Amino acid sequence: MSIRGVQMATAQELGVALRTSADVGELMGAAYDLHGLLLTEADLSPDFFDLRSGLAGQAFQTFANHQLPVALVIPDFSAYGARFAELAHEHVRHRQIRFVHTVEEGWAWLRAQAQER
Repeated sequence: MSIRGVQMATAQELGVALRTSADVGELMGAAYDLHGLLLTEADLSPDFFDLRSGLAGQAFQTFANHQLPVALVIPDFSAYGARFAELAHEHVRHRQIRFVHTVEEGWAWLRAQAQER
């Protein structure tokens, strides 16, 4: 998808998923020229939702370091436990990493980010 020449994509379109810590680098490599990335629940491993694994934190830090806006589509934040729901709620207004409930919300937020650039 392109908004005013700003490229955005889904992880599925890029042919990558976030399953292990090694995938963080692969995902960033695939998203190198993008200005927005949409990840769905299906793109994420159970380790992502287990905050003790560190996978979510590693991914968030990498996305932030590369200034890549990322919309994470998780319909029910509480489905993965109270700690994950708390993390998701903390990020519903985050400038770089945004948790949303629907794909449409994710694209709307990424489009707004693109317009700010």
